[in-house]
Amino acid sequence: MQKTAFSSKDLPLHLGEKAKFDLWQDIHVAEIWSVEYAVSDKLPFEAVIEATSIGPVVVGQMAGTIRQATRKERNIADDSNDSYLLLINKAGTELTGGQVGRDYAVGRGEAALVTASEPLQMLGADENVWMNVVIPREVLSQAFPQIDTRLALKIGADNEALALLKRYCHLLETGPALVNPGLIAHAATTIVDLIGLATGAKGGTAELAGLRGLRAARLQAVLANIADNYANHGISAQGVARELKLSARYVHDLLQETGISFSERVLELRLQKTYRMLQDRHSSAMRVSEIAMICGFNDIAYFNRCFRRRFGCTPSSAR
Repeated sequence: MQKTAFSSKDLPLHLGEKAKFDLWQDIHVAEIWSVEYAVSDKLPFEAVIEATSIGPVVVGQMAGTIRQATRKERNIADDSNDSYLLLINKAGTELTGGQVGRDYAVGRGEAALVTASEPLQMLGADENVWMNVVIPREVLSQAFPQIDTRLALKIGADNEALALLKRYCHLLETGPALVNPGLIAHAATTIVDLIGLATGAKGGTAELAGLRGLRAARLQAVLANIADNYANHGISAQGVARELKLSARYVHDLLQETGISFSERVLELRLQKTYRMLQDRHSSAMRVSEIAMICGFNDIAYFNRCFRRRFGCTPSSAR
C-alpha cells in the first residue's frame, strides 16, 4: 500500500503560469495517464493530486483550478489504460461530462462511474475538488459482469453504499499504511463490493457484495467511532449505533464477529492509553487518578484492578 502526492507547488518557481501548467501536464501524462486538461483563465494555475494504492485499486483526489479534463482516442492509444473510475464530486460546484452516449452531471457528494477505455470529457468550475477510485477493468468486470450498463449514471449523495465507500476510503487514506497482504486484498475487495452496490450492480454478485462490502465498511465505521470516543465516559453501543444510524444489536453483532465485545474493546483502548501516559515524561506531574479519569475511567478501584490484571503490575510501578 503506497501513498503519493503530485503538486504544482513542487515545480520550479521561476516558471510562468503557462510554462508551469505545460510542465505539469507533461509529467502527468508521463507518470499517471494521458489526459488533456484545461485550466481556469481567471485564477492562477494550481493542481494537487494525491493517490493511495491499495492492491490493484487506487484511491485519489484532484484539487485545484483544473476546469476541464478530456480523454480522446489519441490519449487512449497513448497509454492503453483500461480502468474504471468512480468520479466523486467533493466541491460545491457541479461537474458535467459525457461518455458512452450519455451525459452526466454530479453535484456535491454525488458520483458517476466512467471508463478510461472510451472517450471521456469532464467540465467543472474555476476551482474543483474531486475524488477518483480507479479499478482495473478485469477486477471490476469480473466481480460485476454487467457493470458497463451502469456507466455515466448519477449516484446520489444519499446513496448508503457511496457514503460508506467514502468513509472507508478516508479511513484507509488517513490511517497507517497497510502492510499485511491479506489485509490489503481484503480492503481492495471491500472497495470493489461497495462500488458494485453504489452503482446498482444486479444479480447474485450484488448480494454477495451486500454481505461483504456493507458489513465490512460498517464494522470499520464502528471501530473508527470507538477509537475516536473511547475516553468519553458516556460512550455506549447505543450511542455509537445512533450516530451511525444502526441498531445497537447490529453493532454488537458486528463486534462479536471480531471476537472482542464493545465493552472489552473500550476497556482495552483505555488501558493502553493510560499505560502510555504513565510512561510519558510529559505526564509525570499528573496523579495516576487524573490520568485514569482522562482516559475514561471514573472508578479508580475498578481501574486499578483492570490495570493489574492486564499488565501484571500496578499503575504506580508501571510509571
